[in-house]
Amino acid sequence: MKQVHIGVSARHIHLSPEHMDALFGKGYLLTELKKLSQPGQYAAEEVVTVQGPKGKMEKIRILGPARGSTQLEISRTDSYVLGVNPPVRQSGKIEGTPGIKIIGPAGEIDIKHGVIVAARHIHFHTKDAEAWGIVDQQVLTVKLNGERPLILEDVLARVSEHFALDLHIDTDEANAAGVKTGEYAHILE
Repeated sequence: MKQVHIGVSARHIHLSPEHMDALFGKGYLLTELKKLSQPGQYAAEEVVTVQGPKGKMEKIRILGPARGSTQLEISRTDSYVLGVNPPVRQSGKIEGTPGIKIIGPAGEIDIKHGVIVAARHIHFHTKDAEAWGIVDQQVLTVKLNGERPLILEDVLARVSEHFALDLHIDTDEANAAGVKTGEYAHILE
């Protein structure tokens, strides 16, 4: 049985270097709060506020290090609060997505696009993928074994020598099944 660790991904934001400068001041460096499951990535102490057409959300955690493009990842429930309608997308695929206002301690910016509901996915280290016969971009089916077991279809396999094995789902998906970070799911044949 192919068992995979669950990582529940709450709302968060990735910022480009220029947007970091605009929100926090020129040359500002993030302060690492805690390491994430993927090598080299971390949750920063710093947070921002996001403002949509309908509402705002405060204390949105920044994930570091800085990225090439700014991207806000929220759940479908969050999208109703903000009044935006983002598509479900793989991280980094932000063309044609809605924008939002981002407010930091040193300034604010309006991004034209970059708001997504992250597609559920499993990060595979190349060795794990090879051992299980899984290839990059393969679509998988996964069973969440929570208090309300749930079968997830369309789980994207993302394979890289820079990844660590981890299933990423959002808070809506985790809450629906009654699972949390640190528990395990099973990849179905």
